[in-house]
Amino acid sequence: MSDEESYELLGFDNVLLPVGDLAEAVGFYERAGFTVGFRFDEAGIALLKVGGETPGILLRTEEALGHRTPPWPSPRVWLEVPDARVAARELAAAGIEPIDEVVQGATGWAVEIADPWGNVLGLTDYTKRPELGRRN
Repeated sequence: MSDEESYELLGFDNVLLPVGDLAEAVGFYERAGFTVGFRFDEAGIALLKVGGETPGILLRTEEALGHRTPPWPSPRVWLEVPDARVAARELAAAGIEPIDEVVQGATGWAVEIADPWGNVLGLTDYTKRPELGRRN
């Protein structure tokens, strides 16, 4: 590729997460507060909406994939929420336990969960630095 030929990263399309059972995964993520944008069982995929953004989290069935604990280190997808402490309480009420306690960081609070296949999602807020968040 020459210096005049290059590509530009325009933004996220979707984040793909492998799951062993689409119905079980959709149920887990609905309990976690996600909305299904579409579900195409014949192709083994479902898209979870993330706020008002077009990209989302695409669940893709990998039939040989069984339940597993998150490998360490594991890739993580973090999503912004208004208050991670509230999110952690609501997740616990839905039967989804965090990987660890809610932690305080430089911008606010964060909590991580893992789905049955070891995919880790973090929920973080900007309560300490609201000017950096989406609701500024």
